[in-house]
Amino acid sequence: MTDDVLAEQVDYYRHRAAEYDATAYGDVEAARPRIARIVGDLRVTGRVLEIACGTGLWTEALAAYADSLTALDTAPEALSIARGRVGRGNVTFVAADVFQWEPGTQFDVIFFSAWLSHVPPERFDGFWAALRRMLADGGRVLFIDEHVAERPKESYVDDGIVERRLTDGRTFRVVKHFVDPAELSARLRDRGWDCVIRREGDDWVSGEARPTA
Repeated sequence: MTDDVLAEQVDYYRHRAAEYDATAYGDVEAARPRIARIVGDLRVTGRVLEIACGTGLWTEALAAYADSLTALDTAPEALSIARGRVGRGNVTFVAADVFQWEPGTQFDVIFFSAWLSHVPPERFDGFWAALRRMLADGGRVLFIDEHVAERPKESYVDDGIVERRLTDGRTFRVVKHFVDPAELSARLRDRGWDCVIRREGDDWVSGEARPTA
């Protein structure tokens, strides 16, 4: 069932790409200053990997600080928008499934926004093990996601699975586990990560994780 839902999740974001900015952020120009401030506060430097870069709003901000930036997404339609948005020469876009992708290099910073909540529980350990392999010594994992207080806005059809609707009426199943900061910090600590998660406004959380060994 997990593989079926993940395939549906990819289809959803491929079909949603053209309407993503309007439905996720509303006023993109109003969202940009918040995104830029958050990325600045995260002190992004060096070789950076962005997972699930989507239409490139966060990529745009990250590229201003990174020496090099690899922006990864499974949806070619979203990557096409991101390429048009981000014109910096230090950015490389990659179409790949993060659960299978092997970069062949390591990064000083790995960043993802609104992605961790889409990772199924049974893929959680493998995902964080892969992050550890991709992380250079002294590197950090940085993430932005939705706080558990936002959970009521979704329509759950099963445990951890929600139904999302496009503007044309089509529906898709999507994995969604909102972030409870205390619970996620404890879970990562048990797996060898030191993690600090803070509230970012009323809706988001901002997290930083480092391997403890």
